[in-house]
Amino acid sequence: MKKWFIRIAFFLLSLIIGIGSWGFYNLRDRHSGYSLDLSVSSSNEPVDFQIGFGKQVITPKITDTWNDSNGDARYNEKDGDTYNDLNGNGKFDAVWIAGFSNAKPAQGVHDEVWARTMVIDDGQTRVAMVVLDAVGFMHDDIVDIRKELPDEWEIDYTLIASTHTHESNDLIGIWGPDAFHSGVDDDHMEYLKEQVTRSIDDAVQGIRPAHLIFAEELSGRDSLLIKDTRKPIVKATGIHVMQAIDAENGQTLGTLINWANHPETLWDKNLLISSDFPHYLRESLESGIVAEGDSVHNGYGGIALFFNGAVGGLMTPHPSLPFNDPVRDTLLKEPSYEKTRTLGEQIALLAINALEEGDTVQAIPPIALEAQTLILPLANPIYRLASGLGLIKRGSPGFFKTRTEVAALQIGPASVLSIPGEIYPEILYGGIESPPGQDFDIAPIEVPPLEEKMKGPYKFYFGLSNDEIGYIIPKSEWDAKEPWLYLDENDTYGEENSLGPETSPILYEALSKLLEKL
Repeated sequence: MKKWFIRIAFFLLSLIIGIGSWGFYNLRDRHSGYSLDLSVSSSNEPVDFQIGFGKQVITPKITDTWNDSNGDARYNEKDGDTYNDLNGNGKFDAVWIAGFSNAKPAQGVHDEVWARTMVIDDGQTRVAMVVLDAVGFMHDDIVDIRKELPDEWEIDYTLIASTHTHESNDLIGIWGPDAFHSGVDDDHMEYLKEQVTRSIDDAVQGIRPAHLIFAEELSGRDSLLIKDTRKPIVKATGIHVMQAIDAENGQTLGTLINWANHPETLWDKNLLISSDFPHYLRESLESGIVAEGDSVHNGYGGIALFFNGAVGGLMTPHPSLPFNDPVRDTLLKEPSYEKTRTLGEQIALLAINALEEGDTVQAIPPIALEAQTLILPLANPIYRLASGLGLIKRGSPGFFKTRTEVAALQIGPASVLSIPGEIYPEILYGGIESPPGQDFDIAPIEVPPLEEKMKGPYKFYFGLSNDEIGYIIPKSEWDAKEPWLYLDENDTYGEENSLGPETSPILYEALSKLLEKL
């Protein structure tokens, strides 16, 4: 009996040690010692700029399809769902769509998803700004790409953001077949990183003398296309545009659009890979808008990039929000590609109208740039567990801490903030409250709004930039336990997808300091 007890105890001890070792391995710092503290000052002496654009497809390959027996858009064999083994290897080679739930395999591709790059060079500093059609992209993966960029490209800083589409494949790890299996395909991840590098290469090779047009649409007309689903109601309205024109032939090299809304117009039943409304927005800017054979507006040509903004809170084209399609004179209510198209086209038309009155600048002061590595506490128990299980592959530079990054740029009359997650709009624009039901009985901390600290008439806010850490929630509005915020009957959404309540104060302070240095 004693021998059996010893054997059982030894087995349990070995099991605990094995699980612990596995967890520590998954939590290892994948870029030990990596830290960025970059400061590039500017002068008042105008210089000529060179700008290049590039793009590469990052669409996953759909190998196997499946049969959804009950139409719930969730693969579950207990429901009678089956898969079609098209490559004959005896297993379901699924591509898991990210953004809404687990167990959502793609059935095909509606439109390509992309890595799109703008490289801007003032003769002394060269910056690559990349945006991926992805729900998010981790900081460790971004560092992987940075380390592979050739020195001869002379890139001083690489910024990689995500559009946050909820209709492409999982690059984070939490949208696999179930809560305990990652949805990331390692082979596709390597392919994607190679394609991002090629996109940057395209932009570097295509660099041309250029001047810039800056424009903003701040009328608030875009508010009709956004639903704010959490109090306080502060919508992230405003469309920010930066267009590069070839200085020698006058042709459009590319157009950068910055607007805040979740690319989830297609909602949770869509089973086709798509970039959602950014697809139609970019197509409208590049190729124009055509309805029933008639041209509504000609395209600019070049390459269009969409950078998302302050989508926390939550900014969404919710199914309850009907859209009027002014191009085709129709009312669209249910999630569909037609509804998604009109959202993209309407933002494009607002951007086009703004560009018609935009400011053209040919010689502007050199780029000013501040970028800094941050270490944030990983307080969220779900994120801790997911990291320990290896679902979320981001290293821990300290005990339940995570590495991320913030940055601020000044490009002539435009300020650009690089924010590593889904920031609540009130942190940028104002309107933070200290409502009843809050977990911390405090006044707002993140004041004044960051917008007031940004220089120049044009302001760009790049969300999910150089990381995806989840929601960035004002600490005075943090609400993870009862009583619920504003004494509502239901709990709030956001805290379960945030690192923790200290995230926002730390980021606010760091971004404020970077803006002061600019």
